[in-house]
Amino acid sequence: MPRSTLWRDRAFVRLFAANAISQLGTQFSLLALPLTALVVLHEGALEVSLLRTFGVLPFVFFSLPAGVWIDRLRRRPLMIAADAGRALALASIPVAFWLGRLSLTQLYVVVAVSGTLSVLFDVSYLSFLPGLVPRERLGEANAKLLGSQAAAQSAGPSIAGVVVGAVGAAVAVLADSASFALSAILVAAIRGREQRPETATTRKRDDLLEGLRYVFSQPYLRTLTIWTSLWNLFASGYGAIVIVYYVRDLHWSPTEIGVVMAIAASGLVGGSLVNERLVARLGIGAMIAFSGIVFSATLVATPLVPAANAAPIIAAIGFAGSTAGFFANVNQLTLRQAITPQRLLGRMNSVVRFMYWGTIPLGSLLAGLAAGPFGLRATLVAAGIGSIASCIPIMVSRIRSATVTADARAPGDGGLAAPAD
Repeated sequence: MPRSTLWRDRAFVRLFAANAISQLGTQFSLLALPLTALVVLHEGALEVSLLRTFGVLPFVFFSLPAGVWIDRLRRRPLMIAADAGRALALASIPVAFWLGRLSLTQLYVVVAVSGTLSVLFDVSYLSFLPGLVPRERLGEANAKLLGSQAAAQSAGPSIAGVVVGAVGAAVAVLADSASFALSAILVAAIRGREQRPETATTRKRDDLLEGLRYVFSQPYLRTLTIWTSLWNLFASGYGAIVIVYYVRDLHWSPTEIGVVMAIAASGLVGGSLVNERLVARLGIGAMIAFSGIVFSATLVATPLVPAANAAPIIAAIGFAGSTAGFFANVNQLTLRQAITPQRLLGRMNSVVRFMYWGTIPLGSLLAGLAAGPFGLRATLVAAGIGSIASCIPIMVSRIRSATVTADARAPGDGGLAAPAD
């Protein structure tokens, strides 16, 4: 295959590097924050699950107004500010630990602040990319960016596990802080590729309603939004307590957890390498419709693995699940961007993020509450079964036949590809 022209685009390369670095840093917090609550502060499963709840609640409260605001402003400065703010918030955790003042309340405040800034960054980033690269390269750009995320999720947990074991969970969070600082510098180095949006003449409320109408009147967007919202209800509960299960039931060390998570996440890298070929062969709709249920099946299988010698089996199951998860994620993202006019991207992404992430706090809270009376393993199995059930409707929906064609156009945007029915 010829060398991609995207690697000769300095602006894209800088965005790619910023994404790769911040995603690598995030793997430290994903492991270190729950372990800080568990090991340093000696908290239980419910308190750990609430970390995810507080981190995601900002997507519920701020996603919709953020989309209206972002469509009226340049996105790159917002991304820089969000990265800088997250770097400062996370740096407060090791500082408080060194001063002997670290508390569970501070952890909740930090993840809430970081979550709020993530709303700003994510909606800006998803709306910034379609203006940065040619439309015909959008799928490839998404695959490369998510591929860098896949590589970070593959290598990051094992590195994070070693670092957490060496310096402690609270101090290891500093690596994530540094990654956001570097990301801000790289995004700031992207020059001259973003036009100033036209001055808005409509009320913010009307703009918000327009975004809501677009998402829920567009058949594919409506299907994706409802499906993923329900799926996240169950998958978020699973993710909120699975590390507690590894520590309490399987008695794994931070290093063991990191290695297993790294092997499992390497499936994301494999998915990024073959996604384009499979989409060309099977179609983007089929890749979306069937990959979700494969991923969900691995959620059920993991807690059913016998405790003796569980690590290699769970790692292999996780590898299959993360491969399928990559297919679902990158292809639904590309389809969403391809069918949305440029002027509506911020609002579309904010509405979708509100719906996608809005069920996560509830799912995390319910899992934390259920883990006490029913046990960690039973709660994980129930969450996996719920994930499978939520995927059945999309497997029989029209989205299975969705394709992205170069000659179809979305209304209100000259040259944006849209899916053919």
